[in-house]
Amino acid sequence: QVQLVESGGGLVQPGGSLRLSCAASGLILDYYAIGWFRQAPGKEREGVSCISKSDSITYYLDSVKGRFTISRDNAPDTVYLQMNSLKPDDTAAYYCAMSDISCQGQWDYWGQGTQVTVSS
Repeated sequence: QVQLVESGGGLVQPGGSLRLSCAASGLILDYYAIGWFRQAPGKEREGVSCISKSDSITYYLDSVKGRFTISRDNAPDTVYLQMNSLKPDDTAAYYCAMSDISCQGQWDYWGQGTQVTVSS
């Protein structure tokens, strides 16, 4: 059974940093495109970042470019989202998802989410 688990969320002051992790059971993350999404209360879910499955090309939402970095680590098999210079607008539940196709493809599995709150 495939399961994605996010961790690393929390409460941080504006300007602070967090590193989110996406770990998997039942599959090897390196074989899939992995995306990070977020959803704030009353807002639609939006794609934040993605790393492609074959050549690790990365994509970012314009509002997080230069502040967030997505990366893979094979040991452990984890995808990270390093978030720096956090702003109150970054407050949301963050989810990772995997696609067997690409960052533009259908998302097959989702994690349960981790809450990020940016507040003073």
